[in-house]
Amino acid sequence: MKRFDNKVVLVTGGAGAIGSAAVRRFIDEGARVSVVDLDGARAAQVASAFGDTALAITADVSDAAAAQQAVAKTVEAFGQLDAVFNNAGISGKVAPVHELPVEEWDLIVRINLRSMFLVLQAALKAMIAAGTEGSIVNMGSSMAGWDVLSGGAGYASTKHGVIGLTRVAALDAAAYGIRVNAICPGVIETTLGVPANDRAAYAAGIQRFADRIPLRRIGQPEDVAAAVAFLASDEARHITGVDWLMDGGQTLQSFANAPDAGAYPRHHRPN
Repeated sequence: MKRFDNKVVLVTGGAGAIGSAAVRRFIDEGARVSVVDLDGARAAQVASAFGDTALAITADVSDAAAAQQAVAKTVEAFGQLDAVFNNAGISGKVAPVHELPVEEWDLIVRINLRSMFLVLQAALKAMIAAGTEGSIVNMGSSMAGWDVLSGGAGYASTKHGVIGLTRVAALDAAAYGIRVNAICPGVIETTLGVPANDRAAYAAGIQRFADRIPLRRIGQPEDVAAAVAFLASDEARHITGVDWLMDGGQTLQSFANAPDAGAYPRHHRPN
């Protein structure tokens, strides 16, 4: 399918595992894409694989001017802006609420929530000015919106905030024919930051996660990219204001499902 022929897409956090998978998906479906990332070298590396169909932009999108410039550079280079995957974010420091440094809280809020607002605002202004009935997909709450993550006060709070922002933006933008949704992935497998000599331990950890997911698999960056592309496409033209959880059923489980099971819910495929 070429759902994005003659479309222009901006992806923040575009040099990361999920962001780069989304870049590839959009380009494979005909789009021209701006790869926006704080790490300019990695953004350039991702963009270089796609020639003239990709543009690398170095930007700290938690800065208002930088977010506006990223949108402006995209429009200047490609002539339009049709969709955004608002994906930049961090997990931040894990610590109990009473031990989390205030400066760490401020950093997580700045990157995970402030940047989301700034990119969303800049993109909406550009789309409204151009009369474009576009689509924006925010990186939403992941499982933090449905589950409790011990020590994740900063992360969970900002991700809940993204859901509220998404819903309000969807309502505000609907009059202009612009849709705003959030994608909320569960555990997604990447190898970023995994030492080469620790692959066995990493694989074992992934398997432990998989054993506790009803579908018995860990999500892949390509799974997220596929869902983002759907929400950004005209196929989802009647979908706005949603926070779409994709976690293999992980948040369906509870202690009551199987209190003594190492892998649960306990189920067997029929013969």
